[in-house]
Amino acid sequence: MKKTVVILGIICAAIIAVAVLGPFYVIDEGEQAAIVQWGQIVRVVTDAGLHFKAPFIDTVVRYPKRIMAWDGEQKSMPTREKQYIWVDVIARWRIADPQKFYEAISTIDGAYSKLGEIIDSEVRTVVAENYLRETVRNSNIIMETNIEIDPDTPVIVQPGSSYEPISRGRRQLAEEILARSRTMVPEYGIELIDVVTRQIRYSDELTQSVYARMIKERNQIAQAFRSDGEGKKAEWMGRMDNERRSILSAAYEQSQTIRGKADAEATAIYAESYTKDPAFFDFWRATESYRTTLPNFEKTLSTDMNYFKYLYSPN
Repeated sequence: MKKTVVILGIICAAIIAVAVLGPFYVIDEGEQAAIVQWGQIVRVVTDAGLHFKAPFIDTVVRYPKRIMAWDGEQKSMPTREKQYIWVDVIARWRIADPQKFYEAISTIDGAYSKLGEIIDSEVRTVVAENYLRETVRNSNIIMETNIEIDPDTPVIVQPGSSYEPISRGRRQLAEEILARSRTMVPEYGIELIDVVTRQIRYSDELTQSVYARMIKERNQIAQAFRSDGEGKKAEWMGRMDNERRSILSAAYEQSQTIRGKADAEATAIYAESYTKDPAFFDFWRATESYRTTLPNFEKTLSTDMNYFKYLYSPN
């Protein structure tokens, strides 16, 4: 009897232990699992649902199936011309092979660390192989930008004329980093989906140089506007001077015409008056002359001349 109770107790304990540890496990949507037996993977489960495992023997190691983001740290690195820039890169990845992932890395934190080593190394290599302009620009559109100051008399300013053309650009460099990194991650059971350059920031020394270059370019554009304005000013001043000269010339011609007509009329009047009474006309001309010239004489030494005939004549 006592032996039976002991056996029943052992059986109940075993049933409770099995129930607690559970021969069944659930894989949720967005999850996948590696079934590990004595440290070795025996199978991989990628389908969501209820699954069976051997109690006490099998261990379920769960991994996310979804796409995850890797956010790198901003790091300083030199370009081909030894200009230091700060580069910040992000990437998206997922676990493509749970078995390789478990055998090579095991944990998600380990995956982030390994991705950091691989991607940072490739970013540094690609940046060091290319010039600064290739890392910060995507196209040569800045060299094609024109500013038309006046549609009637266009003065074209090309602010990008001092820039050197790029052959690859920032986007293509990101694709190259992705391609290089992709060749190294499959052995860890990882699929790298994309690598994106989130930010590129100049170093403090380079920032001052860039600001100085921007100021120089803005000054060049401003000078172009000033030159165009000075040209317009000179053009309008020339037009105004020509118009002034034309107006003065026409006015002088008109005044001379009027003066000529007036002189002709005066001469005709004088001639007509002279013919009517020559003696009076001669007397009147003499008195007009006295009125003009005599106030300017300081002294008169003699009046015995024909000019003063009317002044001292008794008639």
